[in-house]
Amino acid sequence: MAVHAELTAITIDCADPGALAEFYRKVTGWDLGQADDDFVQLGRGPVRLAFQRVAGYRGPGWPDAAKHAHLDFTVADPEVTVKELLSAGATKPEFQPGEGEWTVLADPEGHLFCIASA
Repeated sequence: MAVHAELTAITIDCADPGALAEFYRKVTGWDLGQADDDFVQLGRGPVRLAFQRVAGYRGPGWPDAAKHAHLDFTVADPEVTVKELLSAGATKPEFQPGEGEWTVLADPEGHLFCIASA
């Protein structure tokens, strides 16, 4: 049986949906959409990013043997983008796989994402 479902959002568990959505608004340039104290959505396109409050949330470790989802972004100038994201609250873990093909960063709550050249 084949199910044909349309992906509409990627929802990220977090402690502070508003702050994390604001960080990713800076990353993507997407507009804030639906929002309340426990849920914030970014973007109005076919796929959106959403952030939902989870009591006691703690971000993942890195590196970690347990698998976690992460987001990948391509940009025109990875070096400049990484510097801008670090000044916006991202952190750069010491462990950087990929032999320079991409840079692993963590958002302010510890969710990993990668920056690569477009």
